[in-house]
Amino acid sequence: MLETPTLPKVLAALDTLWPRASAEAWDAVGPVCGDVANPEARVGRVLFAVDPVQEIADEAVTLGADLLVTHHPLYLRGTTTVAADTFKGRVVHTLIKNDIALLVAHTNADRADPGVSDALAGALGLRVLRPLVPDATDPEGRRGLGRVCALDQPLTLAEFAERAASRLPATAQGVRAAGDPEARISTVAVCGGSGDSLFADVRAAGVDAYLTADLRHHPASEAREHSPLALVDAAHYATEWPWCEQAAAELDAVAERNGWDLRTHVSRTVTDPWTAHAPAAATPSTSLSDTDMTPGAPN
Repeated sequence: MLETPTLPKVLAALDTLWPRASAEAWDAVGPVCGDVANPEARVGRVLFAVDPVQEIADEAVTLGADLLVTHHPLYLRGTTTVAADTFKGRVVHTLIKNDIALLVAHTNADRADPGVSDALAGALGLRVLRPLVPDATDPEGRRGLGRVCALDQPLTLAEFAERAASRLPATAQGVRAAGDPEARISTVAVCGGSGDSLFADVRAAGVDAYLTADLRHHPASEAREHSPLALVDAAHYATEWPWCEQAAAELDAVAERNGWDLRTHVSRTVTDPWTAHAPAAATPSTSLSDTDMTPGAPN
């Protein structure tokens, strides 16, 4: 007969998948709330999501989840209050009132094998070759930040950007690309989440393109000046959501091995903060030459 596992057992299993010790020093991972040491606390349903926002907390309540696992931390920089008149405090109150524990797996999930970038590569149909930034403590060379990947068949940059747009969750931003649209792409580095701090590693990898999120003007411009590297910029949420499905599958496998009566669910709620996108016009509707700049003149 299957057994409903205790919360401490489930948290211990997840810590094996994404060891807290492997997180960046600045990160805030692990349990945030929940009766984590109670051997009587049981977990029958687990919800995976990217962001611990109120909409996700409400979804966990509606689902009847006992544990919510998110990629992004609720309190990354600490706090002095969990009062319910703050949005983060309201999340905590919602979860505690409904006896739902919250666990964060952030940079420890980024570095894991498989990790966030493995899930991103899988969603894009890429074959993972190695970590982009290997973990020095991993003798097998499989853990680390980002992944260096290969396409089974070369695509143009335009085709690869279209693939990313069609296979990642739809967001208002969509997918942007920098480079010759007809350039042939055979090798790609990927990094789920914000990845413009890894440009030196990407250049050293010698890939044709780099797909990540949150690319800023100056780092992207400088990267393009350094080399013909093509850039593909997707929404932060979209590059990390595939991990939720991967993480749920990993916990399913643990449950099966242990004979646990546990169900996993992946939130389809889009928590990307951007909600609309207005494409730029081919030419500006007005220019300085079209506007009377005389002081006091109407414009």
